[in-house]
Amino acid sequence: MSRSVGVVVPAFRPDVERLRSYVRRLDERLSPAALRIELDDPEPALVSRLEDLPATVNAVPYRRGKGAAITAGFEALETDVLAFADADGSTGADSLADVIAPVREGRVDLAVGSRRHPEADVRGHQTFARRFLGDAFAWLAGRLLDASLYDYQCGAKAIDAEAWSEVRQHLYDPGFAWDVELIAMAAALDRRVVEVPIEWEDMPGSTVSPVRTSLKMGKALFSARHRAKRLRDSRLHAAIAARRDQPTALIDRDE
Repeated sequence: MSRSVGVVVPAFRPDVERLRSYVRRLDERLSPAALRIELDDPEPALVSRLEDLPATVNAVPYRRGKGAAITAGFEALETDVLAFADADGSTGADSLADVIAPVREGRVDLAVGSRRHPEADVRGHQTFARRFLGDAFAWLAGRLLDASLYDYQCGAKAIDAEAWSEVRQHLYDPGFAWDVELIAMAAALDRRVVEVPIEWEDMPGSTVSPVRTSLKMGKALFSARHRAKRLRDSRLHAAIAARRDQPTALIDRDE
């Protein structure tokens, strides 16, 4: 029996024509049962320019953050497989299909698109700062988390709906660190995680500040490691948690 797929595209002040073109390519290539655009802080006329697309547009009048937007989208889906791709279209529709395939076939619980995998095809060039900071983060994450990957932050991932039902309650970060948190929690819960090399094209116009975001990511990485160790029943990390106020999971927050 074919398993249904739902795709979420989180977007914050996107290039409208690029987003329109990308959503149409996703629909043509994947034929998903559901396709959602989670749109943060749009200009007044933007939503009307997306209404003719083969997608549900959920617009909120403020910036939730990438992680919160994807979480909201996943919670709204009723498909067997949940996937997301960044709105800039850096991950082509064919590559997203490659990421979805092992989950759809039931071989893994979480598939992670990878730009740094030796078999990945990267087109375009990031600045030295972005490339260096990204490599440093991947190196550190590989040594702190149970899942040792080449790339934790690529904007293309897919997860089995049953695995999502278990992982979702352990996700807290509303921003870009959500990706690594998702991987950390899935691995800590002994979910099957696989890395999928992709074709990736660096797109201009990123809203990410390399240095400021990297500092936040570093802090979030250690938080994710702490929560993953708690899931592994670490007495040390349970004791640390007992002395702190615990945050509210994304799924339990009021927008």
